[in-house]
Amino acid sequence: MSHQHWTQADSTPDYEVIKEVIGRPMELLLIEDSLTSARLLMGVLKKQKLQHRLTWLTDGNEATEFLWRRGKFCKAPRPDLVMLDLGLPGKDGREILTELRQDEELRSLPVVVMTSSTDETDRMRSLSLEVEAYLIKPIDVKNFGKLLIGLKNFWQNDQVQPMLNGLYELPGI
Repeated sequence: MSHQHWTQADSTPDYEVIKEVIGRPMELLLIEDSLTSARLLMGVLKKQKLQHRLTWLTDGNEATEFLWRRGKFCKAPRPDLVMLDLGLPGKDGREILTELRQDEELRSLPVVVMTSSTDETDRMRSLSLEVEAYLIKPIDVKNFGKLLIGLKNFWQNDQVQPMLNGLYELPGI
């Protein structure tokens, strides 16, 4: 297929538009200390056929090093989405989220909080820090899959999609 250049003066380009998504897979960072929860999420990712590269970290201190590209993670990829447990060994997920939102370079990084905490204070604090979703474990697999598809579309379109109160509202979550 030959591609031709065109200018704004041209009324229509005379080449076929390619609609395939071209580029790298989505970089996902899972910060979760539970093997059971991690396996569940990996299963959802596989089922959704979401092209991704997943980094799984089980400790808050290690996650901090990864996010700020320090030490052994100095060449770590910047994640497109962080899936964050609040109750982590080492640095707590609440601290990580607060530090992310205070950092000029990382504050816009999309974060989905996944926690076993039913504490309303945790939920309200996370929502005030503009997370994409706050999910209480055990995670509803079907709705988590829908959330991933919504976030994937947001990421692939590389544009701001309208959200209700800064959140993807899904029934049953």
